[in-house]
Amino acid sequence: MERPAWAPRSIDISVPSVSRIYDFFLGGCHNFEVDRQAARRAMEFMPGLPKIMQANRAFTRRAVRYAAAEGITQFLDIGSGIPTFGNVHEVAQQASPGARVVYVDHDPVAVAHSQAVLEGNEHADVVAADLLKPQEILASPQVQRLIDPERPVALLLVAILHFVEDDDDPYAAVAELRDACAPGSMLILTHASYEGIPLPPERAEGAVDVYEDIRNPLIMRSREDIARFFEGYDMVEPGLVPMPRWRPETAPEDEDPYAFSGFAGVGTAA
Repeated sequence: MERPAWAPRSIDISVPSVSRIYDFFLGGCHNFEVDRQAARRAMEFMPGLPKIMQANRAFTRRAVRYAAAEGITQFLDIGSGIPTFGNVHEVAQQASPGARVVYVDHDPVAVAHSQAVLEGNEHADVVAADLLKPQEILASPQVQRLIDPERPVALLLVAILHFVEDDDDPYAAVAELRDACAPGSMLILTHASYEGIPLPPERAEGAVDVYEDIRNPLIMRSREDIARFFEGYDMVEPGLVPMPRWRPETAPEDEDPYAFSGFAGVGTAA
């Protein structure tokens, strides 16, 4: 397999990546054939996976605009993935010129492309780090430069926590990040779940097995378990709901049924 010029030499292009599969589902071009093969296998069980990813992106844009309207000018996007149209910094800085954005991802392709996209943008940067090491994120030069810990920040955990197994205690990582943020900060979150998928669970499990096969287990939590990530936050109306039902700009009834898979919510820290 020939290595594209944009692919960092440090990555193994024969191994699928969650962020590159996500990029493929969104119609991006920064993915390899091994990623496309895994995505197509998953779509054999859940053909609506691209619709779910698009619903994630649409929710994120609405939530960022909401946070900006509430006066938040700092955004920390962990598990940000490969840049696509309508990224957080574009939405945030359009809504609030001068808004500061730090992206965090552990995928070298996502980091490299974020660096390229953000070149010349003094109010946005990217950190190569892992959600499970909050202190490394918070102590990074990029966060230290752009995020004022004394002011509210919007913490984005969009489509990332379902890739963290219970044994790694994602609740503790989220709580540590929450405690490091100033009062009035927000948590913007989406999470996969069997609830809402327009398929029998045993059929959807086939797609989950594909992620297991590529050593990126997809943890399908219940609504109750997802709500636990919002401990210490006051939920913003309408609460924890399917993505198209969170402050929609168009009629939810017009959405593809797959868009209602999983849950989305925004909370404000006391």
